[in-house]
Amino acid sequence: MRIRGDQFWSWADPNLHHRRHDETLSNGTCIDVQVRLSRTGATQLFLGIYAVSGAALHEEAFDARPGESMTRALAWGVARARAIAAGTGLVAGVESLPAQRLRAGLR
Repeated sequence: MRIRGDQFWSWADPNLHHRRHDETLSNGTCIDVQVRLSRTGATQLFLGIYAVSGAALHEEAFDARPGESMTRALAWGVARARAIAAGTGLVAGVESLPAQRLRAGLR
């Protein structure tokens, strides 16, 4: 069970359709990446990294991913979450378009 942080609860909106990618890495760390379209049509992204215990290790949300489809934003978010979980924080092979970061939190 994931223990969601403030970043997730600030981003969450059950009324908006979203797509998600859940993955458990070899060390047991879980990544959760979600993408949606806002009410105004902006592509928004959330990514969370959770310990084996379920505690939030890192969560961040992007209010807008200009020029990106939901599919492209989801792929970028998965690559970013994997890189952060691996400790590099770099997303090799995935270009980032300018994004408006809504909030980011490192625990």
